[in-house]
Amino acid sequence: MSEPATTSRPPLAHTTPAPPADASAAAPKPKLGSLRALWPFVARQRTLFIAWLLALAASSTATLSLPIAVRRMIDEGFGSAGDIDAAFALLFVVTLALAFATAARFFFVSLLGERVVADLRNRLYAHLVSLDQAFFERTRSGELVSRLSADTELLRGVVATSMSVALRSLVMVLGSVTMLVVTSPRLAAFTLVGIPLFVLPLVLGGRRLEKISRQSQDRVADANALAAETLGAIRTVQAHAREPYERGRFASAVAEAVATARRRIGVQALVTAVAISAVFGAITLVLWSGAHDVVEGTLSAGTLGQFVLYALFGGGSVGALAEVWNELQRAAGGMGRIAELLDERPGIRAPTAPRPLPARVAGEVRFDHVGFHYAGRDDAPALVDFSLAVRPGETVALVGPSGAGKSTVFAMLLRFHDPQAGTIALDGVDIRELDPAALREVIALVPQQPSIFAASAGDNIRYGRLQASDPELRAAAAAAEADAFISALPAGYDEPLGERGARLSGGQQQRIAIARALLKDAPVLLLDEATSALDAQSERAVQHALERLMEGRTTLVIAHRLATVLKADRIVVMDAGRIVAEGTHAALLAQGGLYADLARLQFLD
Repeated sequence: MSEPATTSRPPLAHTTPAPPADASAAAPKPKLGSLRALWPFVARQRTLFIAWLLALAASSTATLSLPIAVRRMIDEGFGSAGDIDAAFALLFVVTLALAFATAARFFFVSLLGERVVADLRNRLYAHLVSLDQAFFERTRSGELVSRLSADTELLRGVVATSMSVALRSLVMVLGSVTMLVVTSPRLAAFTLVGIPLFVLPLVLGGRRLEKISRQSQDRVADANALAAETLGAIRTVQAHAREPYERGRFASAVAEAVATARRRIGVQALVTAVAISAVFGAITLVLWSGAHDVVEGTLSAGTLGQFVLYALFGGGSVGALAEVWNELQRAAGGMGRIAELLDERPGIRAPTAPRPLPARVAGEVRFDHVGFHYAGRDDAPALVDFSLAVRPGETVALVGPSGAGKSTVFAMLLRFHDPQAGTIALDGVDIRELDPAALREVIALVPQQPSIFAASAGDNIRYGRLQASDPELRAAAAAAEADAFISALPAGYDEPLGERGARLSGGQQQRIAIARALLKDAPVLLLDEATSALDAQSERAVQHALERLMEGRTTLVIAHRLATVLKADRIVVMDAGRIVAEGTHAALLAQGGLYADLARLQFLD
């Protein structure tokens, strides 16, 4: 593009893309209530959810029945052979029921977690691709990938593990406490003393864990963003032999993430240790008292065994709840970050009742007193009182120094941004009254730096028109002088081109983009220095293809090449967001001024 980027990358001098010192304080504090946003995704899997609850009820019932079977085995199973058989048969049946119910619970809740996370990822991805360019100009793609992967994995753990463990443990705690009271009210009173001792460290530690969990996830996102940025510019990194430097930057980012995670793990471990120590300390006290009751004959050995098992079940469940609480704190931070993205609303939206485009778009383009500045750059407007009318089928070249506003004109016509003043119309209709997707379907863009996907050559070209037939695909490639090198690939049109088209030269990538535009066959064509990456021989052939493509179409060209300028019906000279001159090449040369200076510098050589 001839425009500078609207946002700058972090300076290379920074070791890590760490946030300001007060970032964690400024960030919204994660609350467990943020996990409520996960419920609609769970509710969509109603059948699995109900099946899991039924399996959970069956496994919990079997578990709570186990101590009763053990008591009967101890108290009644040593009298006669018949009593032994009955006691151990009951124990085996309860164990078998527990095994199958637990397997069913694991199956249903694990599948529920997979489907919920898949649904959430699909929803988040669909939402992200619907956001406008302003969002992506201020957001790092690596951070978005981190939220799609790391944060959603946390939520998979919540649904598939933590939710199941939490509900099972809660049922077990309530069931065990009830059965403890039924078995021995006096011993149960001793056992319940441990509950406040558990709750206090859990509450105090949980508050600390909320804050540090958010910090830990942010540091992981920083490391992912740095890796994505570096790998995306790997040619530049290797061309400057900066591999050691980048390894150092990434190692520092990872070290910061590990240090933050270490603090989180330390708090989590301390909370768990204190809680379990308190609970099992209370259980030990109860066992000491119960042992004296057995010796004194006020309690049977089987009843004490039953009580011990219920106490162990209850204590183990309390410890599990402590661990689940910590996991839920982390997941709440992840869901909070995802909810922030889902709450983002695009500034560019389709109107409630968009106006339809005519069946045949003529291609008349009109900018009327348009004013625009990028976010955060109020003192540097990109377009100032910009007015331009392009007749159907006319070719207009935009020329001017870097930063003049040429690329902004393209972005505004594609409705990547809306003007702060004035209007832009296509065939007399304000483009803000159109569905942005319908508008962009009638505009073909050939950028200076084409985007090539890690798909096949055929799929990359067919991106211009997904329903195109193979003959149409090959015809577009031939017209763009791409058929020869594509056919020479090992798998021809089915050959993957590598990430960002790494297996192609710059000129070949450009010809793929031109073939894509040819296949789209749109009435409005935007060419952003479309032949800049071609050698002289390819440029001549592609220029002929572009001339055929431009026939009968409205074409706006960001141009620096003499051949393109000479072929244009009109040349518009821009500077600092304004039109300073327009006319033919010869007329503008005769006028002198900025165009004549540019021509001498860029063209006449």
